Amino acid sequence: MARVTVEDCVTKIPNRFELVMIASQRARNISSGAALEVERDNDKNPVVALREVAEEHVDHKELEEALIKGLQKFVEMDEPEDDEVDLIAIQQELTAGEDEATTDAAAKAEEPGDEDQAAAMDMAGDVTAEDEKPGDGDKEA
Repeated sequence: MARVTVEDCVTKIPNRFELVMIASQRARNISSGAALEVERDNDKNPVVALREVAEEHVDHKELEEALIKGLQKFVEMDEPEDDEVDLIAIQQELTAGEDEATTDAAAKAEEPGDEDQAAAMDMAGDVTAEDEKPGDGDKEA
């Protein structure tokens, strides 16, 4: 049955390679849930796709575009305009300035003063040379 379908399609799309590519794209669309344009008649998706092409129920250009988009590996991105680039640069500078200010404030808050250092050392149990008395280490309690 597929042989008859292909012969019918060649009259619509003379290039067999293009016919195969378009029919395969339509078969993929059917597999992914696209609505059928002809009765299935217990046929598989590629045969249904060929029958749709033969009966001109599908748009060749639309399938061709979908095929090209599906095969593309690189999608071209639009370049931002000059005004947008300037705005982005300004935003980055502002963000960098805020980050530096936050970092400086955090660093100053973390630096202990002389009083804080002495209190921290006392709490840690460090003994300074002034506190140490000769002979204290020899006594056992």
